[in-house]
Parts: sequence; C-alpha cells; structure tokens
Amino acid sequence: MDQKIKPGDKECALLLRPVKDALEVLSGKWKLQIIIALTFGKKRFKEISREIGGISDKMLSKELKEMERHQLLLRTVYDAFPPVVEYELTAHGKSLHKLIDNLRDWGQLHRKKILGK
Repeated sequence: MDQKIKPGDKECALLLRPVKDALEVLSGKWKLQIIIALTFGKKRFKEISREIGGISDKMLSKELKEMERHQLLLRTVYDAFPPVVEYELTAHGKSLHKLIDNLRDWGQLHRKKILGK
C-alpha cells in the first residue's frame, strides 16, 4: 500500500531525527549519572563507581567505552605501576550541563506535581 506523506510529516521527521540521535547517545540508566559524577572533575574508575552506586564494573566499563566513542569523555592512562586511568568530560560532554540542569528542574517540578514534595 502506497502511503502519502501528509503536510507536517516531513517537519515532524526533521524535528525527531536529532532527538533520536541524542537519545541514542544518552540512553540507559547510567550515562547521565556518569556525566554528573564527572562534572566535578577527573575521576578514576572506582571513584565513579562509588559515586553512582549500584552499577557493576562490567556495565560501567561498557558505558565509559561508549561515551568515549561518542567523544563525551576522555580516558587518560598514566604510565605507573599499577596503571592509573582517569576519566574526564570533554568540551562536548560538558555541553550537556544545560540539558542536565533542565532535566533536574523538570524532575523537581514533576516530583512536586506527582508526589506533592
């Protein structure tokens, strides 16, 4: 069956594409929490894990690799024994601060509306 494109469909698709791209990069339970943990400066793997809480080492490692691939964070390995690895946000990762602030503000309003708190 041949579907006709209705007026507005193209505009909707153009608006949705960048939102889908952003959600693909930031999706999941942990990525925004990792970004927030790194907001306050460089951290080692175990420091991130402790700050977030509840994330397995395997999942944290997977998320950090994905975030590095998307250029949200920088992984630096120092020549030491044992090896020292630090993670920090890139400028691209830091560009998410406004979005996170907006999500926090919306979350506070939502909590008040739903829970009265």
